[in-house]
Amino acid sequence: MTKVHPNISAESRTPPPSVAAAIGVGEVETPPEVLTVWKKSLLFNCNGFTVFDAKGNLVFRVDNYVSDNRGEIVLMDSSGKPLLTFRRKKLSLGDHWVVYNGEEHSNPLFSVKKHVTFLNSKSLAHVTPCGGGAARGFFIEGSYTQRSCSVYDDSRRQVAEIRRKETTAGGVRFGVDVFRLVVRPGIDVTVAMAVVILLEQMFGSRKG
Repeated sequence: MTKVHPNISAESRTPPPSVAAAIGVGEVETPPEVLTVWKKSLLFNCNGFTVFDAKGNLVFRVDNYVSDNRGEIVLMDSSGKPLLTFRRKKLSLGDHWVVYNGEEHSNPLFSVKKHVTFLNSKSLAHVTPCGGGAARGFFIEGSYTQRSCSVYDDSRRQVAEIRRKETTAGGVRFGVDVFRLVVRPGIDVTVAMAVVILLEQMFGSRKG
């Protein structure tokens, strides 16, 4: 079986000083960061994600107990420290989530809302910063079910991309449960992973 995760131990990824501010930074010319996303929890009887960097080090994890229907998800670093908390917004039209720093319950950083239309549209969801300021919004287009979609900023510059993952030898496909997240300058990697988590909630296999 092709190895998905070469290494497990890694230094913990600490959240940026302000994830909300990080939505609007990243103008320095740097190579994209490529993560391998595995739609599987490391814990028994849990659903979630396990995420590795290009060296095979564990950087993110999400562990949701199967019986937990609170409409709350926590993105953690490799050591289990909460980075972001996602809470489904109640009494709203469509699928709408609000994202908080750490495990806070106030001062949300941004919200993500599923794009609803009766027309055939590539638009999947919109990311809107809370509180205004210099932070920018994003929109997502493509097909999450096919693991082929892009995140654009408000200048329509591609800042992140979800791609199918193939092995380097023989072009063997992993299927939709293992894929790449390519993060370019213009979006913080933690925010990009937040988009993946919420796309799974909105368009994942449980949605049919």
